[in-house]
Amino acid sequence: MKSAQSAPASSFKPAADELDLTAVTWTKPTGSGGNNACFEWGSAGEYIVWRDSHNPQIVLVYTQDEVRFLLDAVRAGELDHLIG
Repeated sequence: MKSAQSAPASSFKPAADELDLTAVTWTKPTGSGGNNACFEWGSAGEYIVWRDSHNPQIVLVYTQDEVRFLLDAVRAGELDHLIG
């Protein structure tokens, strides 16, 4: 199933080590139970950052448009086949 929206145009996005991650308030999903088996997210300026709680030194950087497209796809059920 294809999304009705097209992917965002490619643009410059900083690497995680170029952002001030010390100011990020990391949030975990409420269903994680505090067992460090989940991902965390936060915002660093205009970017959204995600990390795995098992490997917090590896941080992924996304634009707001990228996250918006992902959430739209999830809401539309476009990733359901990945979970079985």
